[in-house]
Amino acid sequence: MNPSALKSSILFLSLVMVAAYATSANAQKNAPCKSRPEYRQFDFWVGEWDVLTPQGQTAGTNSVQLILGDCVLFENWTGAKGGHGKSFNLYNAAAGKWQQTWVDNSGSLLELYGEYKDNQMRFTGETNAPGGKKTLERLTFTKLSDDKVRQFWEQSTDDGKTWTVAFDGMYIRKK
Repeated sequence: MNPSALKSSILFLSLVMVAAYATSANAQKNAPCKSRPEYRQFDFWVGEWDVLTPQGQTAGTNSVQLILGDCVLFENWTGAKGGHGKSFNLYNAAAGKWQQTWVDNSGSLLELYGEYKDNQMRFTGETNAPGGKKTLERLTFTKLSDDKVRQFWEQSTDDGKTWTVAFDGMYIRKK
């Protein structure tokens, strides 16, 4: 290759690299949730689900979608006994934790914080019943396969000395 062609090739490759870097940096700036791995940790829950109890009975259905530039997992729950609820789940970069806010048609509100570790998304929080009684909340979502997720929710009314199961659901991806 002659020196002039070599210089042209180097210049061209340099321009391609600068353009690629600028495109990547722009993508991270304009769509940080798509490019940062911590925002993708809970994607295993995204999908359309049938939810079963440990006894194999239908507990309900759930639709979990990525919204708002893939920054938020939006849950739409329909219980087999008529209950409905929604949650917003997002990685809170300022806190360095995941955050879930759940509301339902009975007026319940849960605000939970958590982290992804060992193939599980673990949330904790507390609620206060009328009269001020405090309940500790602990939810664990475990990816069992691409088509199966377990949600295990426990509660304690004695500051964590004992725990009772509030919900144990097996999510089976709809085909």
